Amino acid sequence: MTGKNEGPLVLGIETSCDETGVGIVRGHQLLANQVASSVDEHVRFGGVVPEIASRAHLAALQPTLERALAEADVALDDLDAIAVTAGPGLAGALVVGLSAAKTLAWSLNKPLYGVNHLIGHIGVDQLDHGPLPTPAIALLVSGGHTNLLLVNRLADDVRSIGTTIDDAAGEAYDKVARVLGLPYPGGPAIDAAAQTGDRQAIRFPRGLTARHDRAKHQFDFSFSGLKTAVARWVETEQLADQPIPVNDVAASFQEAVADVLTAKTVAACQHFGVDQLVLGGGVAANSRLRTLLAERAAAAGVTLRRPRPAWCTDNGAMIAAVGVELIEAGIAASSLDIGAQPNLAVEEVSL
Repeated sequence: MTGKNEGPLVLGIETSCDETGVGIVRGHQLLANQVASSVDEHVRFGGVVPEIASRAHLAALQPTLERALAEADVALDDLDAIAVTAGPGLAGALVVGLSAAKTLAWSLNKPLYGVNHLIGHIGVDQLDHGPLPTPAIALLVSGGHTNLLLVNRLADDVRSIGTTIDDAAGEAYDKVARVLGLPYPGGPAIDAAAQTGDRQAIRFPRGLTARHDRAKHQFDFSFSGLKTAVARWVETEQLADQPIPVNDVAASFQEAVADVLTAKTVAACQHFGVDQLVLGGGVAANSRLRTLLAERAAAAGVTLRRPRPAWCTDNGAMIAAVGVELIEAGIAASSLDIGAQPNLAVEEVSL
């Protein structure tokens, strides 16, 4: 067992989409983080196929768990608790992780904590930068989610203040990449292409930034119109037999996404009088988003905490980190009867 001053030793399991993650954390210290990705199996389909993802989790979970235990140099009996993603995510994929976590918790007689995947993207930052000062604003951007959150206490007081009303940012990246003939996943491909493009070449629309939109959707996002604008621009050029400047289109699209995300996020900090900001989610690895948000946060006197790029994608360590928060906050453990919650609300930190 862990010593009193070391913090609880928690195993985290993450299987919400196409990464099988197992992490082990003691307090805010990372001991192990092992990830097996099935992304290569989805490439030819241009997106994640749920059945393929579930089968990949089944195959990968035990060896990933064994690698994590070896990396951390701990035994299962040493653990203080098991934390697992309960949602949101793909139903079948979530069930694989939950089944494994419940089995471990029952057989080891350890408490189980069903964790919100999205909150994990905030909690993982603490493994790099220590406890999160609160209140804080959190910007979560991924393939399936784009959220602005007011975090008063990570364990049980997270409030949604903005979300996407259509496509998530990462979803728009995948769709635009397909239009440009770039590979899946679209985020890294567009970011790479944009490095040699002119981000001012094309003025693509900024969703929900007009005055009448801001009145109703002050901190909400919309990327469907932007995606459509890119597709129409490319189609028009193709009909005119013009070559498509892929790098310029990628850079201009990426600038439109980063501009809206950063402007609304900093505005939220100012609106709520919060000077702490944390970035998380798969799109948080995007180079332009990280740079522009750092610039605008600094200009507004806001302290920005950015996870290292390796922490942006799904992993078990982020789930273990939230498990530690729940234990230290005195939150009751979950029942072994909890089920997968594919549409779990972001305010529900745990089940």
